[in-house]
Amino acid sequence: MPRYIPEPAHLHGAAQKTAVLLVNLGTPDAPTPSALRRYLKQFLWDPRVVDIPRALWWLILNGIILNLRPAKSAAKYAKIWLAEGSPLRVHTARQAKLLKGLLGQRGHADIDVAYAMRYGKPSIASTLNELKNRSVERVLILPLYPQYAASTTASVMDAVANWVKTTRNPPELRFIKQYPDHPGYIAALANSVKEQWTTHGRGERLVMSFHGLPQRSLALGDPYFCLCQKTGRLLAEALGLAKEDYLITFQSRFGKARWLEPYTQATLEKLAGAGIRRVDVICPGFVADCLETLEEIALECKDAFAAAGGQTFSYIPCLNERADWITALGDMAATHMAGWPLDAVVNQAADERARYLGAKH
Repeated sequence: MPRYIPEPAHLHGAAQKTAVLLVNLGTPDAPTPSALRRYLKQFLWDPRVVDIPRALWWLILNGIILNLRPAKSAAKYAKIWLAEGSPLRVHTARQAKLLKGLLGQRGHADIDVAYAMRYGKPSIASTLNELKNRSVERVLILPLYPQYAASTTASVMDAVANWVKTTRNPPELRFIKQYPDHPGYIAALANSVKEQWTTHGRGERLVMSFHGLPQRSLALGDPYFCLCQKTGRLLAEALGLAKEDYLITFQSRFGKARWLEPYTQATLEKLAGAGIRRVDVICPGFVADCLETLEEIALECKDAFAAAGGQTFSYIPCLNERADWITALGDMAATHMAGWPLDAVVNQAADERARYLGAKH
C-alpha cells in the first residue's frame, strides 16, 4: 500500500491559493441507530476523548456502549433533526459560506473557505484533499471550539497531523488554538443575550453552560476549566452582571467518574428549589446549535427545571449565523493569516518543475 496519497495533476500556471478550514466536532449521517453506531465508534475510540487503557476500553465500548447507546442517542437526534440534516452540520456549513462572503467583501475573494468534522463527514482528511486539488497551498485551521481542550482542539491537531503523514507535498499550515476572550466573540455572545432580554424579558439568573470534562483533566494540566471561567467572567462584565446574577456550569456528563462542577441540570434544579422561577440559559462553548444544546439543554434541562418548581426557562441559541459572530470569525482569520499572500499567486516553482520534467522526455 503506498505511503503517500497521489498528488493532484499539475496544472501549468495554476495559482497558489489560501484557505480557511472551519472544524467542528461531528455528527452522525442520520438519526438512526446504525448511523449513530458508526459515529459513536469513531468518536469514543479517540484516546483524546476517552483516556483509559485501550484493551479495557475496547471491551466496554464494543461489548456494552455500542450495543446500548446508539438507539437512545438516535431517538434524541430525531427530536432536533432538520429537513436539511444535522443542525451542527447545517449551521457549520452556513458559517463557512458566510465567512467566504465576508472575506470576499473585504477584498479577498480568492480565499477559499471550507468546513470539516472531526468525526463523521466531511472528514478533515477528505476536505484537505479537496483543498489541495483546488491548488490551495496555505491553510488556516480554525477549530470551532473557543476554549481549548485536549479532547477537542488537540484532537483536531492529531487528525491534521495524521493527514500530513500521508501527504508528499502538504500545504503550509497554521492553527488557531483558542479564543475564549476574543472581543468579537464576547461581544456576539453579549449581543445575543441582550436581544433575548429585549424580546422576551430577563430571567432572575443567567446560567452559562459549558460542555463538561472529567475532573481529572484539570489536574492533568488541561486549561479548559480556566478558559471557561474566563469566558463566563468576560461575558458577565459585558452584560454588567453582578456575581450573584449568573452561574457557570458544566453539562454532558458521561459515565460514573466525577466531572467538572457544578453540573448544569443539578444547578437548575437547585435554583428552582430555592424559589428562582425564571432562568435564561446560554451555552458559550458551542458556536453552533447541536444535540447538546437543542436536546440536552433546551428540552431535558427545561423539563428538569419545571419539574423542580421552575416556571420560565429561556434557552438562548448559539451564535450560529449571527452577523457579529461571522465578523468575529473574519477578524480572527485575518489576524492569523497575517504575512500570507491572501490573493492567489502563480506557482512558479511548480512551473519550473513542469518545464524540467518536460525537457527530460
